Amino acid sequence: MKQRVASGVSLVIFLAAIVLFNDTCPAALNVAISLISVLAVYEIILALGLSKNHVLIIPSLLLSAAIPLMQLVAESYGIKLAILQEGAYFLYTVVIFSALILYHKFITFREVGVIYSMSLMIPSSLQTIISLRTFGGEHGMFYVIIGIFSAWIADTGAYFAGSRWGKHKLCPDISPKKTVEGVIGGFVLNIIAMIVFGYIFHVVFYAYSVDISYLSLLLIGFFGTIMSILGDLSFSLIKRSCHIKDFGELIPGHGGILDRFDSVIFEAPFVYLFVHFLPIVIH
Repeated sequence: MKQRVASGVSLVIFLAAIVLFNDTCPAALNVAISLISVLAVYEIILALGLSKNHVLIIPSLLLSAAIPLMQLVAESYGIKLAILQEGAYFLYTVVIFSALILYHKFITFREVGVIYSMSLMIPSSLQTIISLRTFGGEHGMFYVIIGIFSAWIADTGAYFAGSRWGKHKLCPDISPKKTVEGVIGGFVLNIIAMIVFGYIFHVVFYAYSVDISYLSLLLIGFFGTIMSILGDLSFSLIKRSCHIKDFGELIPGHGGILDRFDSVIFEAPFVYLFVHFLPIVIH
């Protein structure tokens, strides 16, 4: 437990540093998401036993690193971000399926399908954290905090409530430790935390200079918990199919990068889409 808490605090401090230095070093967020994407994709490749297929791994890791950095390239060279992204996806697709054709005796379509889908889904989903910052403008890092912490807090609430009161299994065939009581704890803590975050930013950081939509925060707390659970269960299913406990041991007490960001992979895109219809900060 102490190790888990210490690692969690370290992650929070890491994110806080990125938030604090956003004005002086905005590229820090892009680089951090790029690194997390590469580690996450590599972890799942290792878990699936596909680490020897270098002809697939190298372009996959390159794409995973490139997607979160494309915004920086687009801004530096005046290129439309959509063109960079579509070009990268197309080039990656050509390279991967060319490898399948050339090495069809050694590579199966199943292997290509798994690596291809994960290499697109994971960095593309995490990249929406950067898109949240862009959408939020001067309040962008507030949106980033909501997009990440709404997943982590739901996980935390579920973990502690499940550990304390958990009796009824949620999905025993997928994740034996998940309980209905844990889910309820995730909902309660996440909704409360989102409201508290909104109040702190409204009063302390913005000094009432802008309005905060507490309805938006309440809905993010509720539906975000569902997305968090969906992400957690989805990757738990992958772990069970691979017969592994954790994706790695990079974060003591938490496992690998994917064990910490599996819920964020589903949460961040949801928050990004949601705030387009119900913004948190109202000017």
